[in-house]
Amino acid sequence: MTTEVNWKRRKMLALSVVSAALLSATATFPALAAFEPGTKLTFWGGLIFSDEANRLLEDTVNKWGADNGVETSVVMINVNETVQKVSAAVQSGSMPDVLDLTLDLLAVLAQQDLFVPLDDLYGKIGAAQGGWFAGIDQAAALAEGRMGIPYGITGNLLLRRTDLLDAAGYPEAPKTWDELVEQAAAVTKESVFGLGLALSNNWDANLQISILQSYGGRIGDAEGKNSAIDSEATRVYLAWLKNAWDKGVFSPGATTWDGAGDNQAYLSGQAAFIANTGSVGIAASTQDPELFEATGYSALPSGPLSTISPLSLQLRAIPSTASNVEAAKALIEHLSQPEFISAYYAAAIYGPVLQNQAAFETFDGRNAIHSGLLDVVKNGTAPGAPDVYNPAYAEISSNFIIPKMAQRVVVDGWGFDEAIAEAHQQIQAIYDKYR
Repeated sequence: MTTEVNWKRRKMLALSVVSAALLSATATFPALAAFEPGTKLTFWGGLIFSDEANRLLEDTVNKWGADNGVETSVVMINVNETVQKVSAAVQSGSMPDVLDLTLDLLAVLAQQDLFVPLDDLYGKIGAAQGGWFAGIDQAAALAEGRMGIPYGITGNLLLRRTDLLDAAGYPEAPKTWDELVEQAAAVTKESVFGLGLALSNNWDANLQISILQSYGGRIGDAEGKNSAIDSEATRVYLAWLKNAWDKGVFSPGATTWDGAGDNQAYLSGQAAFIANTGSVGIAASTQDPELFEATGYSALPSGPLSTISPLSLQLRAIPSTASNVEAAKALIEHLSQPEFISAYYAAAIYGPVLQNQAAFETFDGRNAIHSGLLDVVKNGTAPGAPDVYNPAYAEISSNFIIPKMAQRVVVDGWGFDEAIAEAHQQIQAIYDKYR
């Protein structure tokens, strides 16, 4: 077996006691399938902001391979770099046998017949574990079939520095985006900036879509076929954004951050608010216990019309070029087993996807982060909603058109009409591709 890891400033930790215990337990699992000696399988795993979870995933895949006569090669890829890596692999014909990816990317690539349908495996796993949550079942149903197996959801919680905010007279979490800016301005001073919200070209910055939608803005029309970005609601959203920017509450570098930018800003004490899946809280619990204790968690604020709190689905898929589809299916099934996934959830930043997983100790209410993620699964908004979620919407999201529109306003100094016109042209061009 070989393992290649792209750690991106993350320090590798020694395998934890939890990981060791899990691997010991999985040693007793019967082989899920028999393969010819020498079978090879390359797995691209999603690298997240938890070294323990990353290492657990790698070691479990490699041990499964050793137990089943499969030579595994594990490559851990930062989840915010998956689009770039997969796009290059598609072009070069070097896709792995199994990979972790987002629903947005899967929806786009499934249109090109790049993945193996997994309806049978989806049904088998669901039947064995109490069924899929309704929102998961709906989101994972693409026109092409069940092209990926969900393994977790993410959803943003609002993290805040309660020590700074209490001192400034704000003991309660902001209920609206306007209140968020007000509180952020009150604690912005010296080396601390109120808002650690990304405005760059990465997935974190797509929070701006949710804010836009909460102000009544829409990406597309009711049929999901034409751009609807040119609206008064979009201008109201941009006015909110420009007002916050002009107050100086955004962290420096927010328009150029990579996927770890907001995390690092909060952990270094440079941001008072961030929207995050909870990975920062997990990191702070060991790296900075004082910061962990001074962190409050709440739902995303509301806009004038609604609260938008989308769940983001993570899946495992098998490219059509996989060298051994049955081995790939067996690996995905193994990684869906309660013995592994319960320990993985405890170290990771994902909410459950199967009904039985809600009974895991991780989601028993004692951990505010995981409880929040369970709530997102049960009560969050569907991907894209209130817009129509389809491959065109997924591609618009993957191209970060709304964050780029925001950059035009706050960095390039464009007027609202000019920035909206460019976004409209880009969005309509994508919708036209799918007619």
